[in-house]
Amino acid sequence: MQINDIKSVHESVFAGLSFGLTSGVITTLGLLVGLAAGTESRLAVIGGVITISLADAMSDALGVHISEESRSDYSKSSLWAATLVTFFSKAVVSLTFLAPILTLALDMAVKVSVVWGLSLVCLLSAWIAKRNGESMINAVAEHMLIAVIVIVATHVLGLWVGRTFS
Repeated sequence: MQINDIKSVHESVFAGLSFGLTSGVITTLGLLVGLAAGTESRLAVIGGVITISLADAMSDALGVHISEESRSDYSKSSLWAATLVTFFSKAVVSLTFLAPILTLALDMAVKVSVVWGLSLVCLLSAWIAKRNGESMINAVAEHMLIAVIVIVATHVLGLWVGRTFS
């Protein structure tokens, strides 16, 4: 493997990790907050988190795989590095949200999950900003704002679904 191939694989791993972690947090929090608000059912939230940790991790990994293949300069090693790291980082991050759901009352578990998820996004955003020589405050603020919008929107949507269809 040549130096350029190693650098390409390293970049693909970083991209897969960043994508998987962010998607794992945002997708899982959206589902968790929406289901909890709409159903108030621990079983529904647990089932949703387990299901999305596998199905969406596979979906995102395939999306990254196909996206990498669409580039004219991809290498097989960077393609598979991005695919596998996306899958495992998304699945593992999503499954971490089970800990508070399994150990706390659902309303407290949702709050702890939101703090956990926002902390992960904050740390990743700061790491990326530092790596790229950009303002950490701007990067963190931008990403946190988007995450909070998703959380609020899915909470409101969950409430609406619960009221409309129960």
